[in-house]
Amino acid sequence: MSQSLSPRLSRRTVLVGGLGSAIAMTLAACGSSSKGGVDGLTVEGDVATISIGASPVPHVTILNWVQENLAADAGISLDIVELNDYQTPNISLNDGSLAANFFQTPNYLAQQIDEFGYEFTAIADVHIEPMGLYTAKGYTSADEIPEGGTVILNDDPANTARGLKLLAAGGLIELDESVELPTDKDITSNPKNLSFPTVDAAQVYNSMADAEAAVINGNYALDHGLNPNEDALLLEESGESPYANQLVVRTADKDNEHLVTLAGLLNSEELRTFIEQEWTNGAVLPAF
Repeated sequence: MSQSLSPRLSRRTVLVGGLGSAIAMTLAACGSSSKGGVDGLTVEGDVATISIGASPVPHVTILNWVQENLAADAGISLDIVELNDYQTPNISLNDGSLAANFFQTPNYLAQQIDEFGYEFTAIADVHIEPMGLYTAKGYTSADEIPEGGTVILNDDPANTARGLKLLAAGGLIELDESVELPTDKDITSNPKNLSFPTVDAAQVYNSMADAEAAVINGNYALDHGLNPNEDALLLEESGESPYANQLVVRTADKDNEHLVTLAGLLNSEELRTFIEQEWTNGAVLPAF
């Protein structure tokens, strides 16, 4: 769960459903003027304040800890904008409301760049959250999912593909391995005749009750109190995972000294120790 915020931390909390565009406009209206040469970043005296959008758990928890324990000595302060969907953080980074965001994996970033033409660059791999297959039906293994069952997937292409790959690794389906971002059309074997409806990432957990199972991203699993290592019917391998959660900035700003400083804090030994001690169940692992 997220730690309480330090009194010196300025945080704006934004809860989103289908209002990504409206929220992005609201953030922009709050002002993205820059005194540090980067939109979403201001410098007053010796302190650079970085506006950064992040998912609640574990991303905001990690950023809170950095703010409270490392930021001041590094000459930065974090203005953390908590966002609950997967679209608004990139919209707001693109329009200059944010200087950085922290919520996405390399496959999702690549898909977003390809779809929307964003000029973004990841400057730090921070942590890994294994994606898992969960159920509200009381099954104890994926093998118990019945013939003709429904498995809910995240609806963005990158995470749909990631979910299908997890199901393939668990033996429920087979995929055309030549396809980088498979959809259900790339399933070559489906012995249980399962169906795979997709919903917005933030709604996958809520939709699980109406299905046999659901593939849930790690941050949403943690946010709903699930323990991946105990509750998941299938769980991604964490070793050498290609799905590190990254600190992302606009490509034009990737060499900004204050953003580079933040990247260093998010790859520090102090943060590694915090992650390992905070999530002893392995639900969140350092990626550096």
